[in-house]
Amino acid sequence: MLLDGKTAVIYGAGGLGAGIAHTFAGEGARVFMAARRREPVEALAAGIVATGRSAEAAVLDVLDEAAVEDHLRDIVARAGAVDISLNLPSREDKQGTPLIDMTLEDYTRGPHTALTAQFITARAAARHMVARGAGVILSVTSGTARAPSAGMGNTGPADAAVELLMRTLAAEVGPHGVRVVGIHTAAVAETLTRERIAEISGQDVDPAFILRSVAQMTTLRRAPALAHVAETAAFLASDRAGDITGTIVNVSCGLVPG
Repeated sequence: MLLDGKTAVIYGAGGLGAGIAHTFAGEGARVFMAARRREPVEALAAGIVATGRSAEAAVLDVLDEAAVEDHLRDIVARAGAVDISLNLPSREDKQGTPLIDMTLEDYTRGPHTALTAQFITARAAARHMVARGAGVILSVTSGTARAPSAGMGNTGPADAAVELLMRTLAAEVGPHGVRVVGIHTAAVAETLTRERIAEISGQDVDPAFILRSVAQMTTLRRAPALAHVAETAAFLASDRAGDITGTIVNVSCGLVPG
């Protein structure tokens, strides 16, 4: 198994986080998951445990520095180490409104939330990993910073901020044996819900319509699959990807330019 004996912490128990958590556990990792709402993260952990794998849930606000540090410290005390860290919390992105019609508050909230959450969790993990000389920090962005388009609102700036932070972190912690790797993906079929679309865009849109539209824009003429994104994350977190750092792997079916 790719992650046998590894300990992973995943922030965010939503669709993509849930899929990656199941895959990490299936590859042998001991998975600790944290989210703001108790019910989803506890249900996710219970589902993984029911398969005979190891998973634990915690309620956590990733914007709370002290809480994140305490949570990670507890994991290290119980598991001995944290080998993998992945941040996937809600970013409060706003799309569907032209930039010239967007309020300053709506524009800045997403990038601020994304960058703050990524910094707090990645910094906590990096401090521990640098001290022990090993570890992998993963991030996920949509690639909008590389391929901007009208109507994407503050998603591009949020992506760009996170990507630059992670590349800079990779340069700093690499000499200490710690890898930092990103993943580009978007419109993952199993995670795209009507509720999530409405939350981001304020519009009631059928997910199937968006998926058909995205498929027409990708090189492979289909939207990314959750299993493929999760399996890529597991590979990047594993020792088999030991020479990969400071870059972003494209898992968008060609939606994001290479």
